[in-house]
Amino acid sequence: MLDTYRLRTAATGLKRLATLPPVDKQAGIDAYRFFQAMQAGEPTETADETRAVAAYYKVLNNMLSVFDLEKLYIPPMLDETKGLYDNQILTERAVLAELALEDPQRSHLLDMGCGRGRIAHHFASLTGGEVSGYNIDPDQIENAIAWAERCGMGDRLHFTVGDHHDPLDYPSETFDGCFSFQAVWPFFKKGELDLHAREMYRVLKPGARYACSEYLLTPFFDWDDEEHVALHRLFLPTLAATQSMYPADVCAALERAGFRILVSAPSKSEAWPLCEQKRDLILWGRRLVRALEKVRVAPPWIEESLDLLQRGGQAWTEAERAKLADLNWRIVAEKR
Repeated sequence: MLDTYRLRTAATGLKRLATLPPVDKQAGIDAYRFFQAMQAGEPTETADETRAVAAYYKVLNNMLSVFDLEKLYIPPMLDETKGLYDNQILTERAVLAELALEDPQRSHLLDMGCGRGRIAHHFASLTGGEVSGYNIDPDQIENAIAWAERCGMGDRLHFTVGDHHDPLDYPSETFDGCFSFQAVWPFFKKGELDLHAREMYRVLKPGARYACSEYLLTPFFDWDDEEHVALHRLFLPTLAATQSMYPADVCAALERAGFRILVSAPSKSEAWPLCEQKRDLILWGRRLVRALEKVRVAPPWIEESLDLLQRGGQAWTEAERAKLADLNWRIVAEKR
């Protein structure tokens, strides 16, 4: 059956890319170059990194929506008979189960780095409770709010623009649980982890849990190995991330904040098979974009960006197959 919603989403994303203001287009290109310079060893400030992430996501969220990546994350392949979307659903249900909510219908959860709000919508649908989310990209927040209203859930889904590096704009002990999907730890330097972990601890109620499916390096990644570092330089900009942490770094910060670590483990399955599916879809999309370029419907920079995305994605596949990095490392931590 033809999914008209997904077709509309793809068409809207393509239209927005084609009509993107020149200043936003250039900012997105400059952001990618900024990420590449970071990987080459150029020192950068957190504020500049944050601005680059916001500029890049303004382009990336529309680009990936064209390729059925509206939630902006690649899940593990939990069911080989299913595609990306169904494996996202399975992953989200597993993370929700880890929160062990006592009263789901009365729960209020925090979605850290909520993107377009689709995961928050899924969690609210499953629990019957509320979900609040924040994201650095105003365009995605605007989309999340519109989607919540369209679904008749504006009273249970709450979205705002926010930055992980700032104190969370929520009262203490507000939430019954919080979660994240490839949206938190890839944006912190090691020395910044403690501040965010303390803020997360502050806004959770006693006994509440944090559960995630996050990009982290595995213990096998070696910064002294030139091949490892070369792959990292290629794939990290593609993930729209600025930093790479080890699970031990994140867990140590959570423990210093007062959490008890219940789980820290690799993904139950690898994500690279789904990355390969999207690689094939992007190959098809590049042919379409080239055709649109010829009739001047799509600007040339879109195809150039897809080429960078594809090459970075291949580097990611190599890194994950070598067990050097994990897109969906699992952490569950409980507030004492």
